[in-house]
Amino acid sequence: MIDHVGIRVADRGASERFYDTVLSVLGLERYDDPEYAEWGDFALGTDGPVTRNLHVAFYAPTHALVDAFHRAGVAAGYEDAGAPGPRPQYRDDYYGAFLRDPDGNSVEAVHTGRKLETGAIDHLWLRTSDVAAVKAFYLATGHQLGVDEPDHVQVLTDGGSVSYVSGTPVTEHVHIAFSAPTNAAVDAFHAAATEAGYKDNGAPGERAVYHPGYYGAFVFDPDGHNVEAVNHNR
Repeated sequence: MIDHVGIRVADRGASERFYDTVLSVLGLERYDDPEYAEWGDFALGTDGPVTRNLHVAFYAPTHALVDAFHRAGVAAGYEDAGAPGPRPQYRDDYYGAFLRDPDGNSVEAVHTGRKLETGAIDHLWLRTSDVAAVKAFYLATGHQLGVDEPDHVQVLTDGGSVSYVSGTPVTEHVHIAFSAPTNAAVDAFHAAATEAGYKDNGAPGERAVYHPGYYGAFVFDPDGHNVEAVNHNR
């Protein structure tokens, strides 16, 4: 499943105000540390190039909460990117609403008949210039694909999903962490990626700076996104 997603922002204060405004409606409260602000499995910070052209959708338990998410954002002056309503082009029971965060990323609240059991992130969409290369990366690292088309691949998890679609401008500078059941699975993810030629961004090991028992490994995908496997040992 998606363990967590991290973005980098141009103005932490401005981005915190946006996400506080819209995510509090969905019951997500902010946790702060010196480097990051976190709302459940979503975090932002300023220690790197700014994330651009990402679409992130948060699960809403009801249609009314989708409406409230959108209403709160628009009332606070944020850009409306799509009013609440059905989107049958995605699935018959899809009900969503869309806003833009201060860096122009697309942020959605979505309700469907599929209940998200863990986490707050329903799905991510990223644009890429090379869908085939992304597909090869995820197959090499042991992930299961849902949609598998020349212009769209979808990485399935037990919770939300991650889709890469062909298009420009491409999505930049996203951190995506996937849950691993054991430390050995983290090791296997990193070994598979590096043996296939993908760039190491952090060898397997404990990162107690996050919390005792946090065991993760990091590699770059073909678009330079920081992809992690993590076991929390909790």
